[in-house]
Amino acid sequence: MTQISVEQFCNHAVSAGAISPEDLLALKREVTPDGITCREEADLLIALERAVPSSTDFADYLVALVVDYVVWVERSTGYVDRETAGWLAASISGRSGPSPVGARIAQEIVREAQGSAEALTAFALEANRWVREPASRSRMHFALAA
Repeated sequence: MTQISVEQFCNHAVSAGAISPEDLLALKREVTPDGITCREEADLLIALERAVPSSTDFADYLVALVVDYVVWVERSTGYVDRETAGWLAASISGRSGPSPVGARIAQEIVREAQGSAEALTAFALEANRWVREPASRSRMHFALAA
């Protein structure tokens, strides 16, 4: 079986304009059978979620992948330090603030981790407020866990 890279998968999904159920199955079996292996892969998949329409199943899988990577693969295992929190907040925020899936990723990481930087907790709370109160979007500024 030929291994497909996350970048190739994302390029295909962007070209197709959507993530089909077959694409999701390929992502699970061929692209990320052992999860995400680096931040670049997480960044690509987070950006893909914003770029193309996707199913709830893809969103659920993306949340699980990123949570697993940040909490259990990044070091120190089980803990999210300030530097990781800063990277994650920037990736989830993109140019226009977090998507509902991005807000969910932040919230689930805070729940799953044994401990996390205070800035990540604050970011997760702001991100959830951001997606729940669209009228306040123009005045909200995110602390990017610097």
